[in-house]
Amino acid sequence: MARPIVAAQMYTVRDFCKVPKDIVESCKKVAKIGYKAIQTSGMGTVEPMPAADLRKVCDSEGLTICATHISFDLMRDNPAQVIEDHHALGCKWAGIGGAPRQYQENEQTWVKFAKEASEVAAKLSEGGIGFVYHNHSHEFARHGKRTVMQILFEESDPKYFMFEPDTYWVAHGGGSPVAWIRKLAGRCPVVHLKDFAIKPDRAQFYTEIGEGNLDWPGILQACEECGTRWMPVEQDTCPGDPFNSLKISYENLKRWGYR
Repeated sequence: MARPIVAAQMYTVRDFCKVPKDIVESCKKVAKIGYKAIQTSGMGTVEPMPAADLRKVCDSEGLTICATHISFDLMRDNPAQVIEDHHALGCKWAGIGGAPRQYQENEQTWVKFAKEASEVAAKLSEGGIGFVYHNHSHEFARHGKRTVMQILFEESDPKYFMFEPDTYWVAHGGGSPVAWIRKLAGRCPVVHLKDFAIKPDRAQFYTEIGEGNLDWPGILQACEECGTRWMPVEQDTCPGDPFNSLKISYENLKRWGYR
């Protein structure tokens, strides 16, 4: 299988992506680090950048837009617009950062979400766009005998409902990133790479890839063997310059043969 491609999750540098001018500069910076792809998230919060304009910027910097994070409501209520926007971006995967609150109450509401999201994903598929679901740690809470992740895996349509497992949040929820990537084989085209570290006072924190405690050889091998195409690097908070954190992560991944 082809090796997955490393991408920069632009949520990491969201404070430098609020207006189009800053988005352009941030794309230039991540391309200079060596990244060949980005995932859009948290960008244009003050002034959005039109999809076609962002595509031009990324094309000029040799960047592919591998995935997005948008609202589930937009996907459900206006799938035609989502399809149009993603084609304008040259982007295959439309992602959501989690389920809306009303679906998070109990096992029945999570099952309802799995079914409804599968229907939305099927509509997007008609336009050539795929759906991916990004987890946090609350998907490892149990409702009855199943975790939410198990509910989503078992109750969704495997043809259309794909996953975007986040390595940090899987571990934070008590799961094994390697085991979950393998469980999701063929259903995780995008995997969020995020490292997990612990302070002496037991506080957990985000850190650069390879600087924390996760099993990166196992994670990367699982991604490669399970059909993952894109591996966006994300760090929700950074100790200093987030572009430097993206660089450290990229260099460590490059040292392991991934770029």
